[in-house]
Amino acid sequence: MTPPRYRRRAVALLLVAGLASCSSPLARQSELDLQRSVIESVRRELAPTEPYATTRVMEREVMVPTLGIKPEFMSELEAMAGPQSYDPAVFPMNEDLTGQTHSRAFISLERAIRSAAANNLQVQFQRLAPAINEAQVVAAQAAFDWVLFGQATAQLLDEPRPVEVSSFPPPGGFPDRTADERQVYNVQTGLRRQTISGGQFSVQQDLDQTDINTPGVRLNPGIQDQVAITARYDQPLLRGFGSDVALSQVRLARNAERTEVARLKTQLLNTIGDTETAYWQLVQAHRDLLILERLLERGQDTRDKVEKRRNLDATPAQIANANSQVQTRRANVMRAQNTFRQAGDRLKALMNDPGLPVGSEVLLVPVDMPVDAPVQFNLLDSLNQAVQERPEVQQAILSIDDTSIRQVVADNARLPQLDLRLQAKFIGLNNNFGEGYADVVEGKFIDYLVGFIFERPLGNRQREAQYMVRRLEREQAVLAYRNTVQSVAGEVKRSLYDATTNYRLIEQTRAARYAAAEDLRAFRIEISVLSGYTVVNLDQELRRQEALAQAERDEVSSLTDYMNSLARLYTATGTSLERNGIIFKVPDAPVGDRD
Repeated sequence: MTPPRYRRRAVALLLVAGLASCSSPLARQSELDLQRSVIESVRRELAPTEPYATTRVMEREVMVPTLGIKPEFMSELEAMAGPQSYDPAVFPMNEDLTGQTHSRAFISLERAIRSAAANNLQVQFQRLAPAINEAQVVAAQAAFDWVLFGQATAQLLDEPRPVEVSSFPPPGGFPDRTADERQVYNVQTGLRRQTISGGQFSVQQDLDQTDINTPGVRLNPGIQDQVAITARYDQPLLRGFGSDVALSQVRLARNAERTEVARLKTQLLNTIGDTETAYWQLVQAHRDLLILERLLERGQDTRDKVEKRRNLDATPAQIANANSQVQTRRANVMRAQNTFRQAGDRLKALMNDPGLPVGSEVLLVPVDMPVDAPVQFNLLDSLNQAVQERPEVQQAILSIDDTSIRQVVADNARLPQLDLRLQAKFIGLNNNFGEGYADVVEGKFIDYLVGFIFERPLGNRQREAQYMVRRLEREQAVLAYRNTVQSVAGEVKRSLYDATTNYRLIEQTRAARYAAAEDLRAFRIEISVLSGYTVVNLDQELRRQEALAQAERDEVSSLTDYMNSLARLYTATGTSLERNGIIFKVPDAPVGDRD
């Protein structure tokens, strides 16, 4: 078994590896500072638990035997009250909104969870986001695709030109001026591409045909066909130099895609947790309805006994009190019926099952009951799992990386602009394009150009301020990461405390239910054998019935609370998907250029 300190380091290194995969050589020192911060955040939360890194099993004190109830009465008490004393398929319901008797659909927790994972509308909505961001990654990568460009122009020029004057004027003297008439046709085509070093490479072809008709001037060739092929490379040497800047948008887009994948996982975890909670709320509402219906039946029986004593010792006030309690119990049954319906509709909305739409009046009846069984847990392992698996932690890491990328770009933008241009132009001129191409191939006429472009704002205040903003944003992202780790650790601890407490409460409320059932059983025997069915005794029986029903409801509540706390625990550690056998498939990365 791996020692706890190594497990802690493994978690930290795993997170650091996620950052390093997106870092750049130019920001290596900054990344080292970030890695130390990440490791320290994880160490601070996990270190206090290392000395106690042992696996524990939930424990509780057995309370029922301490009540002193005789074993021969236990079967009778279990028949009087408790989860096993009810037929879950038999319960009262009034008519539905269509005026008909409710139809029923029995549903398991597994079906509810799988339907929610596949069909929940919020999950379906979030499932589209990674695909959208995947397309945005491709769009960012497309900045490095080859671009085909071209244009065609035609010019008709008729311009005055000066006349060359010689010592021997021509007959008739020198003309005042002459005209320069040209017909120029140009076709330009080429390819260009951005490079990952921040520069741009282009190859351009120009086809020019010029027909010059100038009086007194004779040119050879008369119609000039010129071919020019230009290769140019522009490269920033300071500002804008390097793959860190050139690929920044691609990396940000890729992080945005990963963030949406993490959000999808978060939505899926929350939906599964909400579905489990809704299912156990349905179980609790169903059990409450059964308990309150039995309480009503017991109250009606006791009320009838009170009314039979109208001419003996029952006063009108005592009879009215008994009727009041029965009517109150009937009202509580009606409320429980409404709660049961609404709990089913909430579960339907989360499931979004095509066969069980929210608009249908089909009642959902749960078939799975809460399990009263302890679970093993290890606080250090739970915290480790949460830090590794929770998508919120992954989102915080990606946010840090985003701010790091933007800081590198802002740091580069503070540099002066110093761009290099290299250009070679091959020219051919003849009376047809074929011979012009031959000149180009032979390299008869070649122009070369080497140039530098420099620019720097005096003071450079804008870019310095933008860099400071990016630095502060990065610090904010680191603090947000620490807060996320802290919050996740708190959630894990709260869920463990809830689970262990609710596990103990199950036995405590069960003992209270047995005690209340024994109280009612013993009191019935007492009034039937010793004191008789007086009105006072019957009123006491009504009170004991209420106490027993409340004890039953408390027991059901502790059972469902225990199941809900376990669901929250698995959500807090990010393992709900594995626990429920759901495979989370991350969308494939886009195919294209890679940095």
